[in-house]
Amino acid sequence: MHRELVMYGRTTPCPFISTAKRVLDREGIPYRELYIDKNKEHEQRVLDWTGFLSVPTLIIAEAGEELPYETPLPLAKGASPRGINRGSMITEANEEELLRWLQQHGLYQPATPTTPVAAASD
Repeated sequence: MHRELVMYGRTTPCPFISTAKRVLDREGIPYRELYIDKNKEHEQRVLDWTGFLSVPTLIIAEAGEELPYETPLPLAKGASPRGINRGSMITEANEEELLRWLQQHGLYQPATPTTPVAAASD
């Protein structure tokens, strides 16, 4: 089955959401957004997954689903989820963490630097 990227976010501004959207839009990576401040079920999921109302929480889901395709790796009780690669989930990642996670899931491929061709000597 086809998998897709789902971002649990909120409608109010947040620096981590802005970073995620900037990276995803720049790289042309499609995603579906669900809002924790508009849906109590979405809010409860993020709380259950992270221990906080931490957004964005990005997951890899089967197409059309709202849950990770596999159970995310656990967090230590009370630990911050910020930037932790949990397999099918990452929360409040910085740009570098997000790109690594997206690459792991085949959603991002870094550009390969081109090697300049040496000029022929006379």
